[in-house]
Amino acid sequence: MLYSIIQENSYQDSVNLMLLTNKISAMAGVDQASIMMGTPANKEIFQNTGMYKDELEAAGPNDMCIVIRTDHEGKVAEVLATIEEELKNQAVSSSKQAFESVRTWDKAMQALPNANLALISVPGQYAAEEADKALDQGLHAFIFSDNMDLQDELRLKQKARDKGLLVMGPDCGTGIISNIPIAFANIIQEGNIGVVGASGTGIQEVTSLIDRLGGGISHAIGTGGRDLSDTIGAITMLSAIQGLEKHKETEVIVVISKPPAREVRNQVVQLLQRLSKPAVAIFVGEEPTAHEGNVYYASTLEETAMIAVDLSKDRVILTNYNMSNGKIPKVAFKPEQTSIKGLYSGGTLAYEAAVLLSKGLNLGPLIHDDGYLLRANGHEVIDLGDDKYTQGKPHPMIDPETRIQYIKQAARDDSTAIILLDIVLGYGSHEDMAGALLPVMESTRSEAMARGKNLYFVAAVCGTAQDPQNYQEQKSKLEQAGVIVKDSNNRAVRTALAMMGIRLQDNHKASLPAAGTKPAPFQVSEAIAELLSSKPRVVNIGLKKFANTINSYGGQTVQYDWRPIAGGNERMRKILSLLK
Repeated sequence: MLYSIIQENSYQDSVNLMLLTNKISAMAGVDQASIMMGTPANKEIFQNTGMYKDELEAAGPNDMCIVIRTDHEGKVAEVLATIEEELKNQAVSSSKQAFESVRTWDKAMQALPNANLALISVPGQYAAEEADKALDQGLHAFIFSDNMDLQDELRLKQKARDKGLLVMGPDCGTGIISNIPIAFANIIQEGNIGVVGASGTGIQEVTSLIDRLGGGISHAIGTGGRDLSDTIGAITMLSAIQGLEKHKETEVIVVISKPPAREVRNQVVQLLQRLSKPAVAIFVGEEPTAHEGNVYYASTLEETAMIAVDLSKDRVILTNYNMSNGKIPKVAFKPEQTSIKGLYSGGTLAYEAAVLLSKGLNLGPLIHDDGYLLRANGHEVIDLGDDKYTQGKPHPMIDPETRIQYIKQAARDDSTAIILLDIVLGYGSHEDMAGALLPVMESTRSEAMARGKNLYFVAAVCGTAQDPQNYQEQKSKLEQAGVIVKDSNNRAVRTALAMMGIRLQDNHKASLPAAGTKPAPFQVSEAIAELLSSKPRVVNIGLKKFANTINSYGGQTVQYDWRPIAGGNERMRKILSLLK
C-alpha cells in the first residue's frame, strides 16, 4: 500500500530531506519512501518513481510531502515519529549555530552590512531570482544550485560583468576563497597558486594533488560547467583570470576545463598569453604537444598539479613527467573477463577516466548518454553525479546508495574484470565513503570467487590529510580490504589498463616561444580585487552546513533561512517581483 502525508508550511532543504528519505527507506517494514517539498518538479519525480498519489496535487512548495510504501499500516505512525525526531534534532543543532539566522534579504544585509558574497543553494527554479537580488546588493554570487536556464545564466553573468562582480556557477560545487572552503571543498594549504575551473571535481583533484605535492593555493574559483560554452563565452573565467593576475599573492595561475567551445578556448588562451605570470592550462581530452612561452599545457589533472607546483617553486618544467605506477599487481582473469567499469561520483574525474580508457583501448570518441561517457566493447564509464541519477536523491559524494547498486550490477556482468572508483573527500562529502562502500566491494568479490572468478577494485582517493575524513585513513581502510589504491585518478586508470596488459605512452612536450603577445595592464574592479584580498563575508541562502564550514575557517556569515515567496505560487511570485 502507498500512504501519503502532507505537512503544510514545513519547509526543509532538499539535502536534509534526501538523507531523511534514506533513513526512512532503511527502516524494517518500509519497502520504499520519498520525502520532498511539494514543488512541481518534485511532483513529477513522485510520478516518475511510482510514488504519486492524487492528494499530492494540493501540496505547495512550502509543504513537506511524505510518501511511504509499506504492507503494514501501523508502520506509518512509526515513520512519522522518526521524521519528527530527526527534524527536532536538526532544529536543536541549528539553535547552537555561531551565526545569525534571518528570513529576508533586508535583514541579512542589516546583520552583515559589509557582506561581499552570496552563496546560493536553493532549488534551481528559484536560484536566478536570488542571484539577481545578490547582484543588486553589490554581492558576488556563488550559485551551488543547478538546473538553471542557460539564458538566465548568460543574463546574470553579463549583469555581473557590468557591475564588476563575479557569478560563480550555476552548478558550482567547489571554491576556495582566501583559504576558506566554499561548498564541496578540500582543506588545502595556503600558497601562491590560483586556480580557475569550469569543473568541481577537477578543481578538487588538482588542488588536493598540489597540497600533497607540497604546494599551496591562494584561491580556487569555480565558474560552473557551462561557462566556456559558446553561449556564455567564459565571462566568469576571463574576469577571474584577470583578478588573479592583479592579486599579488598569486604567482601561478591554473585553468581547468572539460572540452570548451573552440573559439572560447582560444580566447582564454590568448588572455593567458598576455599575463605577466606563468599559467598552466588543461582542457581535459586534449593531447598538447608543446608549451607556449609562459603558458604550459597539461594532458591530465595530475600533470597540471605537478607543473603548477614546479612553477610555484621556480623549478625546471619537464618535457615529460613520470607517470609510472611501479609494480603492477598480479591478476588472473577468466577468458570472458575483458572489461573495465568506471563508476564515478565526480564528473570531471569520470571524463578524464573515459579519455584515458578510450585512448588505451582504441574505443573511439566519447559519448554523453544518460550519464555514460564511455560505453563500448563492454567497457563503461558512468558519471553517477549526472542529473539522471540525482533527481530526488543525494549526490553520490554524499550518499553511496546509487553507486552500491551499480557496483552490484557491474559485478553481475560476466565480462567485468576491474571496477574503477573515485573516493572524493572534503567538506560536504560523506563522512566515511570508504567504509560505506567496502561491504558491497567485499560481498561482490566473494560472490565472484564463488563463481570461480577474481574481481578487482581500483580506487583513487581525492583529498588531503587535513580533510574531515583524513586522506591516509581512507586509503588505509581500502588497502587493508584488498582494494588497489592510487594517489591520482590518472594513475588509477593507468593501473587498471596495465592490469589488462595495456600501457599508455605519454607525449613529450616541446617548449615553444610565446606567440608574440606582451603582458597587458588589466583593469580589475574594486569588488573583485577586494574579494580576493580578504576573507569572504557571506550571506548563505540555503544549506546551513555551508555556513558552518565558512564560519569555522574565519569567514563571516549570516544565514538566510530561505522559503519560496508567496508559498511558491508562480503567478503571485512574478507579480511581487514586479512590485519590488
